[in-house]
Amino acid sequence: MEYRRLGNSGLKLSALSLGSWVTFGKQLGLRDAATLLQSAYDAGINFFDNAEGYEAGESEKIMGEAIGSLGLARDTFAISSKVFFGGRRPTQMGLSAKHIRDACDAALMRLKVDYLDLFFCHRPDIDTPIVETVRAMHNLIQQGKILYWGTSEWSAQQITEAHAAALAHNLTPPTMEQPQYNMFHRDRVEAEYRTLYENYGMGTTIWSPLASGILTGKYNDGIPKDSRFALPGYEWLKDRWDTEEGREKLEKVRALTSLANNNGMSITHLALGWCLKNQNVSTVILGASCLSQLQDNLKAMGMVGKVTPDLLADIEAILVNQPPAPERFGQ
Repeated sequence: MEYRRLGNSGLKLSALSLGSWVTFGKQLGLRDAATLLQSAYDAGINFFDNAEGYEAGESEKIMGEAIGSLGLARDTFAISSKVFFGGRRPTQMGLSAKHIRDACDAALMRLKVDYLDLFFCHRPDIDTPIVETVRAMHNLIQQGKILYWGTSEWSAQQITEAHAAALAHNLTPPTMEQPQYNMFHRDRVEAEYRTLYENYGMGTTIWSPLASGILTGKYNDGIPKDSRFALPGYEWLKDRWDTEEGREKLEKVRALTSLANNNGMSITHLALGWCLKNQNVSTVILGASCLSQLQDNLKAMGMVGKVTPDLLADIEAILVNQPPAPERFGQ
């Protein structure tokens, strides 16, 4: 396993990490979740990702119970939660100071830990002043309840405003962002955030590296009954790909599958290796519904060396979606 600094912080996270979205509490119960966590931990994974909104908190309960049953030493792993989607009542949603504090306390109880290593603002909240959100996160750090705070799916402008608010009021700025990033979703990580890496040393904990399973090739010939697209409540994932654009991407997946096989690897390993080659990616969050899937994904670490500049060029020739370099003033 390789370990990377979380942006400019001193925290080193495993290049591959394990998340619980869709799986813990949806597809996996306590025993299977514990099996996955132990296997990930034994392979060197030291970061486990979660959120209050995952299965209405049930995902965090299962993760907390599983980690407790395994007896993992608290100083050997990092764990996260996210705040925004806490419930339907006004005080259970968003990024107000109240909800941030309540959500943190609830996550600590569900995960059965004394502090969170990473705490993310799961989405931007246009109804709450950014300075209020920044101050609430700063206060949690001062109280020892969290160590680092960050954002998820915020625009570069919103993240810049958070840094400005922190600077103006002597508060702790965000350390990391959790964006979607994969071969079909590139613009934000590769282009929009470029100045954030340069100006703030922002780290990224990317999600959906396999584009919800599309980049495993499992949908090349239809939708398997046990796939994520077939899960109740996730029809929106299926609908997103059942379009002309989606079908065009599936054709590209078939071409990428052939390219990967010709280079001695699976498309899954190619897609994960491609994400890992990005120096601005601190960790790639894996989602697995069974042990064999996790174990196969972990093999991607041994394939990164095969993702050569020539192979990257072949990938670009298939994707044809590389974001243009942002214009700079004076050029």
